[in-house]
Amino acid sequence: MKIGFNEGCNRFCENHSVLEDLDLCEKYGVDFIDIQSECLDREIAAGKYTIDDLAAWFADPKHHLKMLSYNALVFFNMKETQEEKDAVMAELDKIIDVCNKLQCKMIVVVPSMDIEWCQPTIDDIRKDAVEVLREMVKKCDPHGIKLSIEFIGQPTMTINRFEDALAIVEEVGSPNVGITLDQYHFHGQASSFESLEKADGKRIFIWHLNGVENVPCGAKYNTDEKRLWPDEPGDCLPHKRFADTLKKIGFEGDVCTMEVFRPDYYKLTNEENIKQAAEHTRAHVAKYWDN
Repeated sequence: MKIGFNEGCNRFCENHSVLEDLDLCEKYGVDFIDIQSECLDREIAAGKYTIDDLAAWFADPKHHLKMLSYNALVFFNMKETQEEKDAVMAELDKIIDVCNKLQCKMIVVVPSMDIEWCQPTIDDIRKDAVEVLREMVKKCDPHGIKLSIEFIGQPTMTINRFEDALAIVEEVGSPNVGITLDQYHFHGQASSFESLEKADGKRIFIWHLNGVENVPCGAKYNTDEKRLWPDEPGDCLPHKRFADTLKKIGFEGDVCTMEVFRPDYYKLTNEENIKQAAEHTRAHVAKYWDN
């Protein structure tokens, strides 16, 4: 099991830089990185580096770190107007261009939230998501790029449970469309372990590791800020069950990627944040996978 780092962990650390993250991940033995679009967009706008600078880094044969995913194209579904739908596809075109330059073969897509123009049922949401994803596949397939739906375990998200995301993926029917399984989001809306245990592990493209404080599922204050390094004091997630289930169903991602959004961790330097994330991820893998 290789280890990955998601820039959610350090995106608000002082003087954050994606280009620096690449060097630091390499320094601390991280194998893959999820680059956050939020970091990329603001730092390129600030002139810290260019996409070509990042592309040159990944193209350098002395570097082993690879880009696991572009994280993310947000709010891809349930658009009211054709103009809004076209904007999503235009954004996808831009992201594909970035991914090709950075040798990235995965785009995470995040569902829309707070839909006010209608009151969609789960069936409505599923039908719309399937249609949109099939159009996205037509754009991504020629480039060998996969799409990974990240269901978000919050009440106002259109796709907020694992079983709903799985049903969408299965209906799309493409081997290049799968799921990002984030443990925090799985817990956030009480997704079903029974559904996970029956799933085809090949449908899970990305696995985000984290812990979370033991607060009620669905509570307004159960936010990303409640995330923890796994097995930290106060963490309530059943890590052994997650690992055992993923092994059982044949998860083939072969990467355990840390993603936390904790304000206390943003007070660390970029280097200390990545160092701690790598150490916690490596310890988790040793405890639950390599024995």
